[in-house]
Amino acid sequence: MAGIRPFRALRYDESVAGPLEVLAAPPYDVVSTEQRERLRARSQHNVVHLTLPDSEEQAARDLAAWRERGVLVREPEPAYWWLCQDYIGPDGVERQREGFVASLRAEPYERRVVLPHERTHAGPKEGRLRLLEATRTHLEPIFLLWDGSIELDGLGEPDLAVEESGVRSRLWRLDAGFGDALTEELRDAQLLIADGHHRYETTLSFHEQDGTEESAWLLVVIVPTDQEGLTIFPTHRLVESLDGVEGTPIDPPGDDLPGLVLYRNGRYELVAGEGLDPELVDRLEPRGVSYTPYAAEAVAAVDRGEAEAAFLLRPTRIEDVWEVARRGDVLPQKSTFFYPKLTSGLLFQPLEP
Repeated sequence: MAGIRPFRALRYDESVAGPLEVLAAPPYDVVSTEQRERLRARSQHNVVHLTLPDSEEQAARDLAAWRERGVLVREPEPAYWWLCQDYIGPDGVERQREGFVASLRAEPYERRVVLPHERTHAGPKEGRLRLLEATRTHLEPIFLLWDGSIELDGLGEPDLAVEESGVRSRLWRLDAGFGDALTEELRDAQLLIADGHHRYETTLSFHEQDGTEESAWLLVVIVPTDQEGLTIFPTHRLVESLDGVEGTPIDPPGDDLPGLVLYRNGRYELVAGEGLDPELVDRLEPRGVSYTPYAAEAVAAVDRGEAEAAFLLRPTRIEDVWEVARRGDVLPQKSTFFYPKLTSGLLFQPLEP
């Protein structure tokens, strides 16, 4: 049983903090060092001061001070929220993705309520755990998929709206009647983590050591899969060195790749093997791997001598992700690129009633 409930959101008061355009940011794990400094310079209240602080203790001090000064204010009543994101994908197509924001009770994976699909690493979880311990606040939502559909009409003007990194996000507070129906609709649902595996597992660890009921709940965006705006793009691999890989030479491919393609020494090769493209690359054990969502950028990096080779991958289909997760397996890191990321700084969830 998926336990969801409305929550009393903590959010910016724009009359005190300034406009959301200078306060919002991408999620912490995609912000470069240079971008972090630019975002911090936008506003002393930009969310990266909390999500990517100089120290966890400083984030806790800033959060407390912002609440005390009214920069952040608490909603008087619990609510669900509806999120709509308008975006242009890496393929140049304009789309719209929708979902709802809720508080979710974190369940261990073995209960098969929330399913992972990618491997995690200890380092990121340790850092996020220290931040959660210090702030006792979920500062960013994780992104979940639900194999269902919801349609909302006549929402009117949004309660919150911001454009960040080319993505237009709008949020509406939902009424209690819709919330009751939503809770019932998801009672027997399985949810799949699209993005946020490290933070989900951090919540499980924190709840185990904290022991309070409130620490079991986290901030999530649940996106129904039955919509055209839900897309997965590939993440291509740049590699510093690669041994013993043989492929069949092919002509330069178009956007629809014929399979897993290896680019090196100015030539394209088709690499044969069983499984999804990310799994096949993982078994080839390349060294010094970095990532890009753009095939042309990967090829150009090899041509500039910044990498020995590039693997160009096909998108992982959503049905394949569900199949892997439901049989209890996981894919290599960055096997899926659900675009766009969720914008940070719109809603926060404190671990308090």
